[in-house]
Amino acid sequence: MSQLKTQPSVFSIPAGTPFLDALAGEILNRHSHAPLDLPRVTVLLPTRRAVRGLREAFLRAGDGRPRLLPVMQPIGDVEEDELAVNNLGTGEDEVEQPTEISSLSRQMLLARLILSRSDGPDESVQALRLAHELGMLLDQVHTEELTFDALNDLVPEEFAAHWQLTLDFLKIVTENWPRILAERGQIDPADRRNRLIGALARRWENEPPPGPVIAAGSTGSIPATAQLLGVVAKLPQGSVVLPGLDTTLDDRTWDELDASHPQFGMKQLLGRMGVSRHEVELSPFLSSGGHSGDPLTARKALLSAALRPAETTDDWPSLRLDTNAALKGVSFVEAPGLTEEAGAIALMMREVLERPGQTAALVTPDRDLARRVAAELERWDVLVDDSAGVPLMRTTPGAYLRLTAELVAAQAAPVQLLAALKHPLSAGGDAPAEFRAKVRILESVILRGPRPALGFEGLRVALANTGANAPLIEWVQKLSEMAAQFSALLAQPVVEFGDLLRAHVDFAERLAASNDAIGSVNLWRGDAGEGAAEFICDVLASADPLPPVPPREYPALLDALMSTRVVRPRYGRHPRLQIWGPLEARLQHADLLILGGLNEGSWPPEAPNDPWLSRPMREKFGLPAPERRIGLSAHDFAQAANASRVVLCRSRKVGGGPTVPSRWLSRIKAFIGDALAGQTDQTAKWVGWHADLDTPTHTAPAHPPQPRPPVVARPRELSVTGIETWMRDPYSVYARRILKLKPLEALDADPGAAERGTFIH
Repeated sequence: MSQLKTQPSVFSIPAGTPFLDALAGEILNRHSHAPLDLPRVTVLLPTRRAVRGLREAFLRAGDGRPRLLPVMQPIGDVEEDELAVNNLGTGEDEVEQPTEISSLSRQMLLARLILSRSDGPDESVQALRLAHELGMLLDQVHTEELTFDALNDLVPEEFAAHWQLTLDFLKIVTENWPRILAERGQIDPADRRNRLIGALARRWENEPPPGPVIAAGSTGSIPATAQLLGVVAKLPQGSVVLPGLDTTLDDRTWDELDASHPQFGMKQLLGRMGVSRHEVELSPFLSSGGHSGDPLTARKALLSAALRPAETTDDWPSLRLDTNAALKGVSFVEAPGLTEEAGAIALMMREVLERPGQTAALVTPDRDLARRVAAELERWDVLVDDSAGVPLMRTTPGAYLRLTAELVAAQAAPVQLLAALKHPLSAGGDAPAEFRAKVRILESVILRGPRPALGFEGLRVALANTGANAPLIEWVQKLSEMAAQFSALLAQPVVEFGDLLRAHVDFAERLAASNDAIGSVNLWRGDAGEGAAEFICDVLASADPLPPVPPREYPALLDALMSTRVVRPRYGRHPRLQIWGPLEARLQHADLLILGGLNEGSWPPEAPNDPWLSRPMREKFGLPAPERRIGLSAHDFAQAANASRVVLCRSRKVGGGPTVPSRWLSRIKAFIGDALAGQTDQTAKWVGWHADLDTPTHTAPAHPPQPRPPVVARPRELSVTGIETWMRDPYSVYARRILKLKPLEALDADPGAAERGTFIH
């Protein structure tokens, strides 16, 4: 018999309040009277990062004293073993579910199904990309707890012939994929997550856990999670704590919320839980509320009014807000370009380190901006991690694997050869300095000018024709032997992808060996190396379903697989500076928050185009509108912009083209006029300081060089055109006739007149 409460317990911690610190403080106040009280408490949080953040909040609240902590469980990425270990109360009959299929295995299997419908193996790269999109569709359908049964009725058959072709293609996931999963005894990851969360909700609904349960920080964007939150809110000792519910919105505005509004997710969650907005309490997770003159209270009111739906902006003239109080602690920087924006942000973060104990964080979805800021901070030997991760393709071992694949696939063409051999990981068994010297000699002797014959054999022949010394020819022969197996596979019509990858890794490890370490040690070291090694192992374990592929497509196939892999560093390199993505920044707190990349298309991101369903079809099918993603980004922005000290940053140009300010900045400016720029603009300060860093303070006049070679070294005659050059640019005559310098020929240059004459003779 159910023991749930009739009145759910739902609370909210308003934006601007350090969420995890407030949560930890209240839990300690209520459940730390005896040493064993806290372990009886279960806290459900949206992500693993939030779990780590709450642990640190308990340390701060207890002044670093060790204590037994509550059971903390991430429900966004719930695992069966964690449910058992943390004793969250699920029976074996409900928890035991089929294992989930890995994302790579699913991509390979779907790619095989796609290729079976094509004319040949030449479409392997496109098949992998389509397989990734199909996997995302599967995850969306499972997340929204839908089935594919309704697809046939979305469009009348007589009105859309092309849709019938799409339906026929989608039989891969509607008919073939369920059969494959059943044969393997596996299920999709999103399906398994829903099953585990649903089993937990049913168990708690029938048998509430004996201790207090607090679900905190979740927006309930996943229906299964929203169902679990509804159960937790009705447990005898359960409560749900929402992040940043706006309780000040009037009913008219609340009714007009659309998918792109910051509060739309909260409205949807409360509707799924069957809770009215007016039933949500602001306490007990706050000791006291703010007043109208308080800066954070005024800021919340300002953002709430500025971001309200367009249908209710006619109320703007009647709203009375203290703009001066709301903008206290807010700064605005509008840099000329991305370089200046990154430099200004790095300076702000560096300045925080001059204040003992202060922390700073950059929050941005722009990965390019995040990498630039991290690089700028290295100017002062400050290492800071981008917690959202770095694409494997952009890491040192990731780039090395791509370059070595292209080197052999291009048959040692000059550009690809030098790009791989000049990579920092390349050593070929020699000391790195000696290896670089040999590469430079090879470049100057045969790679400048017309291309030698293809392959390492062509390089040896070209060296022999130029009379190069034997050690250099032997060195090229050594490189050829390293790549022999990989080259032989690439010369075949079709090859198993796993065999190509193994031969590629063997060649990459041999080339990465140095005089003091084997190649596997050099290549797979560090966070990025471990991430690359894990990627290789995952691909090898999942590659069997992929049919044999044309070897010429191997580099592009490797890129397609690598493009979705991200390397995340070990947690925290600098204790006081952080770079967060909006997802990682949820519930986190820092003394200074810098919101970077506030341009349309970056923050908020562009609404993605569905490759399978149009907007009306998505709505009829039951999938959320693309603007739902914008609403989640808006909630992240509103939460972060309510920090006590916040800097709003954007660039006027990115990639040489003009940008459009984020819609949220435009809304705020439209609401308060020029006050945002007038009172808070610090562009001149920070961008000016960044420019000063590379501007010399003392400059001495530079006199033009006045070379005076001895008379015997001077040319005795010049052509008419040489006299003209002498009068126009004497230094070029000096360089050519006295120093005997000649410009290097281009790499892989087209044959000139001399080469054509040689060919003819």
